[in-house]
Amino acid sequence: MEKWMEEAIIEGKKAAEIMEVPIGAIIVHDGKIIGKGYNQRNSKKSTLAHAELIAIEEASKIIGDWRLEGCTMYVTVEPCPMCAGAIVQARLDEVVIGTMNPKAGCAGSIYNLLDDSRFNHQVRVVTGVCQEACASMMSEFFKMLREEKKIDKLNEQFTEEI
Repeated sequence: MEKWMEEAIIEGKKAAEIMEVPIGAIIVHDGKIIGKGYNQRNSKKSTLAHAELIAIEEASKIIGDWRLEGCTMYVTVEPCPMCAGAIVQARLDEVVIGTMNPKAGCAGSIYNLLDDSRFNHQVRVVTGVCQEACASMMSEFFKMLREEKKIDKLNEQFTEEI
């Protein structure tokens, strides 16, 4: 599992490089990666450009079907409600999560949409795989953003003084 989560982390780092929240996702079928995604909401100016949705779309094209039965998603951060819903709709067998998201997660934090028996499909959930690496990627990104805002504010004050 760690091997695949490391691949999802690589995707998350791609997001950070373009100043997107560093969330990465991959989908594995029969021991091969068939879908990859990283957050691109700001760069694509799309609410839908979440890592999980991009990976699902790519995997569906490779499989040639919207049903991703027999597939496992590895995602660095617990999916939001939109992504959790898409995971259920795509019929993924399992989701492996790096770190939980207590503010927006729907795979156990706020709600567990993936394991709600009222839906016609449930998804197995494994949490805490490479948890430290996934959590630190997020915290380092937001720390960097806060520091940049401080620098911008200082630059603004300095410019006003001149």
